[in-house]
Amino acid sequence: MTTNWAAFAAAEPDLATIVEARFEAFTHHVLATLRKDGSPRSTGIEVRFTDGEMWFGMMPGSLKALDLRRDPRFALQANPGPGTGMGGGDVRIGGRAVEVDDPATKGAYVKEVEPPQPFHLFRTELTEVVRTSVEDEKYLVVRVWKPGEPVRTLRRT
Repeated sequence: MTTNWAAFAAAEPDLATIVEARFEAFTHHVLATLRKDGSPRSTGIEVRFTDGEMWFGMMPGSLKALDLRRDPRFALQANPGPGTGMGGGDVRIGGRAVEVDDPATKGAYVKEVEPPQPFHLFRTELTEVVRTSVEDEKYLVVRVWKPGEPVRTLRRT
């Protein structure tokens, strides 16, 4: 089961706000895709939130775009920031990336983001959102959301 960013934000607005803030705190993040042979590839990426979607824009012919065309599964890790503070926690998203070729949709994205052209555009379908943080300097708190399920919270000492 997958869902888009707007549906996630409607289901879990507090977690969505925290997650989006983590991604907007820094420009570059880490995207993991699958190569032809099934091994992982990690690359840098910029993420955009607009029109109720989380988007990936990529240079034409980039290996990560070719990976996603072949196998749309991805894992996305928010930039943890400088040092070891992890302000805002550690945030990861798993899902599927769907390439968008519709000229109207790409045109709206261009107006909003002004990417170098030409480019690949992928809309994301989320399968999991995870935030890990430290609470009271004592507990490791992991919040896990999956479509159609409430957030599960795990606390470890």
